[in-house]
Amino acid sequence: MARKKVTIIGAGMTGGAMAQRLIERDIADVVLQDDPQFAGTMHHGKALDESEAAPWLGISSRITATDGWDETDNSDLVICTAGAPRKPGMSREELLNGNAAIIRAKITEAARHSPNAPIIIFANPMDAMCHVALKASGFPRERIIGQGGALDSARYRYFVAEAIGVSPKDVHGYVIGGHTDTTMVPVVSQTRVGGVPLTDLLPADKVQALVARTMRGGAEIGELYKTGSAYFGPSASTAAMAEAILLDQRRLIPCSTLHTGEYGISDVFSGTICQLGEGGIQRTFEMPLTDDEKARVIKAADATKELVKLITE
Repeated sequence: MARKKVTIIGAGMTGGAMAQRLIERDIADVVLQDDPQFAGTMHHGKALDESEAAPWLGISSRITATDGWDETDNSDLVICTAGAPRKPGMSREELLNGNAAIIRAKITEAARHSPNAPIIIFANPMDAMCHVALKASGFPRERIIGQGGALDSARYRYFVAEAIGVSPKDVHGYVIGGHTDTTMVPVVSQTRVGGVPLTDLLPADKVQALVARTMRGGAEIGELYKTGSAYFGPSASTAAMAEAILLDQRRLIPCSTLHTGEYGISDVFSGTICQLGEGGIQRTFEMPLTDDEKARVIKAADATKELVKLITE
């Protein structure tokens, strides 16, 4: 059976880290696609550098780089990281139209060369960029997947684990809604630590501090880095999504998807629990929410709708 192929568009810090995590899983070959006008030979250098680690890693997966698209033909999965990263003090929304033009061009080519591949979008503002990708690709909703909820949930689970002093593996909590500092919704009412409700373990003020830190998770990293944005956490989250799709694991992961009635929301990308497996999103699940949480999820969707209206062709 032919080895699976994953194309990663954009070979910056995030794309390179995603490539590394994927080839170390040894489940697919990886093609790094980038534009030499912006990346120079960075993607070729990263492909060779990571390839030279293979003997000590004991893996057979291959990683190559290309300036064009033919080498990406018939990929089983496409991950798009192309676009400008956030700089300290910059909102995800400020990136809107510049990144929309990049995503439109990249996804048009990716879809033409890999017409059956699910596409994971990792570019900000992420929910709005999913709309651009959906239109540019012509793909069904199941094959355009926004990465944000997986990353935001990872941050939330880590912060909860640190606050209580337990392993992050035993924290089950999800962030849905939008992928911005103001629209993401950590679902406190359904957060469990070893099966125990979070609200039984921490007072309300400490819980809200965790929520606030989660919502500023990306900004906090950017402030610490001074230049650029997060890539270790995002690459781990994306690799988990990719593995679920490539191996048909049917994992339940919070992702942005085009809503068709979930939480009373339609025709906009927003985060909810998605079953990821062969073909992309196989099912969606609605979380039980408090009235306040549901109102915030709906508000997040409305904010994305307004953002999408600002995208110029």
